[in-house]
Amino acid sequence: MEKISVIVPCFNEQEALPLFYIEICKVAEALKQLEFEFIFIDDGSKDNTAEIMKELNGQDPRVHYVSFSRNFGKEAAIYAGLKKSIGDYVVLMDVDLQDPPALIHTMYDNIKNDGYDCVATRRVNREGEPKIRSFFAKCFYKLMNKISSTEFVDGARDYRMMKRQMVDAVLEMSEYNRFSKGIFSWVGFRVKWLEYVNEQRVAGETKWSFWKLFLYSLDGIIAFSTIPLTIASYIGILFCFVAFILIIFIIVKTMIWGDMTSGWPSLFCIISLIGGLQMLCIGVLGHYLSRTYLESKKRPIYIVKEEK
Repeated sequence: MEKISVIVPCFNEQEALPLFYIEICKVAEALKQLEFEFIFIDDGSKDNTAEIMKELNGQDPRVHYVSFSRNFGKEAAIYAGLKKSIGDYVVLMDVDLQDPPALIHTMYDNIKNDGYDCVATRRVNREGEPKIRSFFAKCFYKLMNKISSTEFVDGARDYRMMKRQMVDAVLEMSEYNRFSKGIFSWVGFRVKWLEYVNEQRVAGETKWSFWKLFLYSLDGIIAFSTIPLTIASYIGILFCFVAFILIIFIIVKTMIWGDMTSGWPSLFCIISLIGGLQMLCIGVLGHYLSRTYLESKKRPIYIVKEEK
């Protein structure tokens, strides 16, 4: 009998977790020809999420859990779940039921009958999401597809089903600074995209603030593109050229009209502009260097406190 591993990262999800368990059990009941295992990852929750996982584990032998020693982030939780999974097919989804569990049946049929290695999902709308967040999300995907050779699908979710071969390929990419949406695309394989209308969270509150999403987008840019470094180099070349032209202009004008000290306000503005651009370029370089520094430490992606 083929087995499906369902990986569910959780962080402070005590309200949503029992509701999710009921819905995922309905899916398992409908797919009786398949064996299921449910892997819940407690990402250092401070509520009763871990206790609920333990209760479910005691009630249902299909339920397994991994509890982190602290909050390591969703990317670490995804990686931990993939490592623990043993199924022929692996499903990655959120616990808040914004990822409709009923789609698992369609995903399995597409992989089994149509020859796909992965079936992923994308939202066709962002109803219920702040407009400013939706606007910047669309801008992010457009930007990434212009500056990166890796394809990024607008509205893509982490919710997907993968064959074991693809899961093993993802696990080989054991980098510390992870951006799963890019990793899933980078490893390749044949992927089918399922579109669905955005669902509202069933309980609890989102853990993704605008600032966290912004920092996460920077991780994606740095992980899958070196264009910012190239732009910084071009800015340097451009301003060297501008400075050379200005030097010639000042020399010629001084020789013709005399003293140039009367233009000190404009000179101050130019110096401020160039100084700001220099700091910007140094900051871009610093972000790449910091990622290299963290990778060189070889720290574990996560630390397990308890698992079963």
